[in-house]
Amino acid sequence: PLNPIPSSLLQTISGDLLPYLTSLINSSLTAGYVPSVFKRARVAPLLKKPTLDPSDINNYRPVSLLSFLSKTLERAVLGQLSCYLSQNDLLDPNQSGFKTGHSTETALLCVTEALRTAKANSLSSALILLDLSAAFDTVNHQILLSTLSELGISGAAHAWIASYLTGRSYQVAWRESVSAPRALTTGVPQGSVLGPLLFSLYTKSLGSVISSHGLSYHCYADDTQLIFSFPPSDNQVANRISACLADISVWMTAHHLKLNLGKTELLFLPGKDCPFHDLTITVDNSLVSSSQSAKNLGVTLDNTLSFSPSPGTCHLPSGLLQLAVGWAPCLCH
Repeated sequence: PLNPIPSSLLQTISGDLLPYLTSLINSSLTAGYVPSVFKRARVAPLLKKPTLDPSDINNYRPVSLLSFLSKTLERAVLGQLSCYLSQNDLLDPNQSGFKTGHSTETALLCVTEALRTAKANSLSSALILLDLSAAFDTVNHQILLSTLSELGISGAAHAWIASYLTGRSYQVAWRESVSAPRALTTGVPQGSVLGPLLFSLYTKSLGSVISSHGLSYHCYADDTQLIFSFPPSDNQVANRISACLADISVWMTAHHLKLNLGKTELLFLPGKDCPFHDLTITVDNSLVSSSQSAKNLGVTLDNTLSFSPSPGTCHLPSGLLQLAVGWAPCLCH
């Protein structure tokens, strides 16, 4: 079983176990080693919606479960790693995922504020929403470990993360049956405590690629939002954005990541006196045309930023966004 001792029982007697648990964590950190039993995952297929056909495998979402003790060890590492990254200003300021005090709401506020400011200054804007395919599963371990070295993570800390990433396996549990173990050779662990932070460090260098083309960006986990505001008379906009996306594609390939073109969206917000009211860009040799609205982190944005609710959408987030405009800049760092 994944947890031979139920977590509820461990929590009940935690006072008696605390010295032993502390010793286990310290030994793991000092040795730079993660016990193999902590690197086993149990994957449970979960039906995405109760109304979907349970006989269609595409209607299931894999949920990865890890042991209670392994996640306790990860939390100890997360605390120290986050402190080091914060003190040395090594976190991407434009990443709202996995940061204390940040959420999808802060990411939305930053993007919306940037678009509203551009509109107030009579500029046109393009919002490009990028989505990655199975991003957490394709992370290359050697590239990630090299990135961590560049951030100054070395010695036992680096060895511990290398041990944490390698030698992992998973089993699929369905009803009363459990599959044979299968090895995981790429990716950061799904359902883990550390995985999201490691992914954000893995993708940090993408920001410099975007900025080199004059575009701004904001991220939440693997959702990347590109913003380009420009004078309405600029007739090279599509070429400049496409050039940026071409370099992003090169970066993605080098980092073993892949854009999900089916979920890549373009929202064009024309400024005052703009001579054109739509835009087409090139992404991986495919054309993407602007639409009247796009869903960003669960909230539908339209090309006038009116936040007019569509049937079946939640009204509350967009209402909060309208009220919050004006103080968003204090959250965008």
